[in-house]
Amino acid sequence: MKKREAAIELVKKFIQSDPVRAAQSLETLPPRDSAQILRDLSPSVAAQAVENMPPPDAAAVLAELQPEEAAGILHRTGKYQAADIFRQFTQEFSRAVIPLLDQEFSKDMSEILAYPRESAGRMMHTDFLAFRSDARVRDVILRLRQMAKKQLPAASYCYVVDGASALQGVLNMRDLLLASPEARVEEIMIRDVLKVPPFTDREELVAMVARKHYLAVPVTDENGRLIGVVNTKNIIASTEAEATEDLQLLFGGSAEERAFSPAWFKITRRLPWLTINLATAFLAGSVVALFEDFIAKVAVLAVFLPIIAGQGGNAGTQTLAVVIRGMLMREIAPHNAWQLVKTEFWVALVNGAATGLITAAAAVLWKGNPWLGFVVGVAMVVNMVAAGLSGALIPLAMKRLGFDPAHSSGIFLTTVTDVVGFFAFLSTAWLLQSKLI
Repeated sequence: MKKREAAIELVKKFIQSDPVRAAQSLETLPPRDSAQILRDLSPSVAAQAVENMPPPDAAAVLAELQPEEAAGILHRTGKYQAADIFRQFTQEFSRAVIPLLDQEFSKDMSEILAYPRESAGRMMHTDFLAFRSDARVRDVILRLRQMAKKQLPAASYCYVVDGASALQGVLNMRDLLLASPEARVEEIMIRDVLKVPPFTDREELVAMVARKHYLAVPVTDENGRLIGVVNTKNIIASTEAEATEDLQLLFGGSAEERAFSPAWFKITRRLPWLTINLATAFLAGSVVALFEDFIAKVAVLAVFLPIIAGQGGNAGTQTLAVVIRGMLMREIAPHNAWQLVKTEFWVALVNGAATGLITAAAAVLWKGNPWLGFVVGVAMVVNMVAAGLSGALIPLAMKRLGFDPAHSSGIFLTTVTDVVGFFAFLSTAWLLQSKLI
């Protein structure tokens, strides 16, 4: 019994000292085992680990607990994290947990769940500082001083609202300190306030913050009432998370996968895309198979196949990265998408010509056959142009069709560069075979 208590105390200290690593350790265990560990801890300590786990993993662990145990832990996590976890529960488990939640907490969480995942409504917090428009400057300053004495978190901005809580303006701290103590805040507030509705998506928020450099953006409902504030740091954190997810999606991974996710979770997320990649590899291989007999006669062609395909893949990935970033930052819109495609075409053409000349020169110096250099150079130019166009068009097409532009675009791009590169090279060589044999 004493050993068990000592072990529980050790786990408790581990979670309190490093909740992130503790959460990662729990992710590596089966949900039932992780749930047993949490069951032996107090709800507040268990919540520290749970709120650092990816929502799907956290939901799987909590689902192994009794509904009242899960509700006790959820109450002690942030309501935004709790909402993300709650979204992953089965309908049956959700119905069992809802009645056990505090009414106010449940209401806040329901409001969060009503907004799209990557929206201002999901990212905003409601503990902002707002004053009535008829408040006196001295009262506002007194309130700020009281907050400082109690060591409460400092607000980025002080907002001004009317009797119906509609946003009227924002207070500049310098103006506040220099104003007469008896002045009303409506006399010194800044009336031209940047505000967004709760359904504003994350990409628009990112572009807005990049232009204005504000520390926070107020969120208002359809009646203009101030309902929350989105901090810039939350927008940046969301962008970083999205960027890492896009990186994983780009190469056929899963957005939910983490470094220490269970092995079976990794396998089930990666294997389907690896299977698709295998199918596309066979497609590229079938192009080579068409010229199998010809390659046997001119064996040197096999040396240049990976060079041409690899160079096209690298060039396409460069374009893909730039285009996806542009879409993320809302630099690319329907009205300028065609201009982007034309620009990438010319960039690919020039880069293809340059690398084609270098490769052709290397082939001539190596084998002493200028026709071999010509074949290699032409194939390089064709594949580089195809790579540039594919890197621009694939994400744009996926966006147009309603898919995530980053979702395994790399796999489709590699297919295009391999198939086009192999066919351009081998077909050109076949047409000039009398010069190569």
